[in-house]
Amino acid sequence: MDRSRARLPVALVTAVLVAQAAVFLMRPREGVIDPAPVSVRSYFSDQQLERAQDFRRPQFAIGVAAMLVEAGLLVFLVARPPAVLTRSWRRPVVAGAVAGAALSATLAVATLPFGAIAHERAADVGLSTQGWGGWLADRGRSAAISAVIAGGGAALFLGLTRKFPRHWWAPGSVAVVAVGATFLYASPLVLDPLFNKFTKLPPGQTRSDVLELARKTGVDVGEVYEVDASRRTTAANAYVTGLGHSKRVVLYDNLIKDFSRDETRLVVAHELGHVHYKDVPRGLIFLVLVAPAGMFAVQRLTERLTSERGTAGMLPAVALSVGIVSFGITAISNQLSRRVEARADTYSLRITGEPEPFIGMEKRLSVQNVSDPDPPGIQTFLFGTHPPTIERIGAGVAYERGAR
Repeated sequence: MDRSRARLPVALVTAVLVAQAAVFLMRPREGVIDPAPVSVRSYFSDQQLERAQDFRRPQFAIGVAAMLVEAGLLVFLVARPPAVLTRSWRRPVVAGAVAGAALSATLAVATLPFGAIAHERAADVGLSTQGWGGWLADRGRSAAISAVIAGGGAALFLGLTRKFPRHWWAPGSVAVVAVGATFLYASPLVLDPLFNKFTKLPPGQTRSDVLELARKTGVDVGEVYEVDASRRTTAANAYVTGLGHSKRVVLYDNLIKDFSRDETRLVVAHELGHVHYKDVPRGLIFLVLVAPAGMFAVQRLTERLTSERGTAGMLPAVALSVGIVSFGITAISNQLSRRVEARADTYSLRITGEPEPFIGMEKRLSVQNVSDPDPPGIQTFLFGTHPPTIERIGAGVAYERGAR
């Protein structure tokens, strides 16, 4: 085989192998309860399973279709780039920024019908509480933010390719990590408030429980916020976000309102587990490990897709390359994510010692969020960031049986 032709498959395989090695290196080896084998029909009725599958599986297909439309549009633009992208501009970096923003907006418009169908179906099952006006406003706001980010990314990319035409992947990987760290720190302070109202958890039972659990575990919880998720959805959830001074635990108002004290304590304990194990900064370390090989593969694939160099004409090719490479790396990294989430589940069980409320909470979350408790294996492998609900219930059953 011609060496030049072998470079691309070698780069792609290397990116995947590096991601798998990073997963192996960072995968929790302790603190995870192996779930007991349990039957999904022992915890969910036929009606609940049918409702979840009838909703989630078409939603999944809609999401995949939107991804394919994005990819197809990028393939078309790579094969037949508009003249405005390939012409010589006096200020190519500025032109690239405008082109990057326009490309992002075009992709948002192209996938808008799929989002509308998914929103209508979510409203039909009672999961979405948002009207069309609010939904369109959110989509427009999200598209505008994405366009600004894409414009800045395109300008940075073209600046790097012009300064480092043969090895732009190296400074590009540094930029990816720097941007990732910036967003982890700044998103809770700058971006999230554009979509929701966050209020510090007021004095009361929930706040007392959070502080008591934090003291019990010796965890510096940072700030604890309640978010007005009910203005968009009936789903219940919680999450940890931010770095350093922006670190925070966020609880959906639906969770606080609809779930019992014991169930809410278990959710809080799960999130404290993420803080205890420093899962957010460890995610940044994973990015440090995989970014160089990933960006090297992006450069090789971009060079194979287009002959443009240092102009806005490269942007569709690099966007397609980033999408392909990041999809593969993300599918691999989801193994780590599922294991990390399982460890946080185990942490919550051991801190609270309450397996029955844990099992009940997992069931209620699945039913309220209209989630498929036992999705197809390939779907979990490619897209699952959390263990399936039935596995999480199995962990509770194993703990209840004394598997510590």
